Amino acid sequence: MSRKNILQGLMSGAPSPAPQTDRPRATKGAIGAVSRSIADLKARAVIEIDPHLIDTGGLQDRLESDAAEDAELARSIATYGQQVPVLVRPHPSDENRFQIVYGRRRVLALRDLGQPVKALVRDLDDREAVLAQGQENTARRDLSFIEKVNFARQMVDAGYDRKAICDALAIDKTLISRMLSVAERVPLAVIESIGAAPGIGRDRWLALAELMASAEDDPDTLIGTMVLTAAGQTSDQRFEALFAYLSGARRRARALPRPEPLNDAQGRALGEVSRGAASVVLRLRRSRTRGFEDWLIENLSDLHRRWQDDQGGK
Repeated sequence: MSRKNILQGLMSGAPSPAPQTDRPRATKGAIGAVSRSIADLKARAVIEIDPHLIDTGGLQDRLESDAAEDAELARSIATYGQQVPVLVRPHPSDENRFQIVYGRRRVLALRDLGQPVKALVRDLDDREAVLAQGQENTARRDLSFIEKVNFARQMVDAGYDRKAICDALAIDKTLISRMLSVAERVPLAVIESIGAAPGIGRDRWLALAELMASAEDDPDTLIGTMVLTAAGQTSDQRFEALFAYLSGARRRARALPRPEPLNDAQGRALGEVSRGAASVVLRLRRSRTRGFEDWLIENLSDLHRRWQDDQGGK
């Protein structure tokens, strides 16, 4: 093959078909080195792809989208063109399509603009694709701490070990342990309701995770409290609302005296009572009371009346 034909093959969108020959392709020596160099150059080449041929893939890296930022990205690309290529891989189940590794927002912006996507194409397996996505995320400054935590959580759920997560996010084992402790103690529903919280760093999230570990409220109650307190506010403000609520709950819990056990006539535990200066909190275990709690509520007014009668008779 002439040098001219080799260069034409490099610049074309699709590789030229290999000539039919019975001789094995050389993999060693000078010819083998040239072949490997050509393959490497093709792997580094940027090609243009119809954005409608690119499907989603990998793990979720963002907890929320910003319509204003997306519109600004589209305006920038429309004015200056796409300056940084995205990374895709051949689709695992459709040879005519591609799967995004990173650069989702650029693909969506170019799809809206009706322009082709400048992309690097790599033959990556699932593990390599996730590692590449994680390393690219680490290099970006716009992903918040909790978004990286959520990325690590997804890697754990997908079966990746700690070393792979450390490699993907370029962090050490100590930090990944702290990140995963946040993911384990703060329910995903709460994280998604708060959002990216770009102004909230590692230490604040670790403190929230400690509060969550001792919280008695279920996630739906916490989300409701957070939404009612900071409805329509930013994700940072939603975080602060939940943090303030849990901090207040812990202070209230510390202010109460040690609970006293409540037992039935046979000495079996029914629940407990906490006696404070301003209130008395009665907690009954449904598994033990078996409907007594309903009877007590229904007859509370009659019991109170009988108590008043006894007080008046003294």
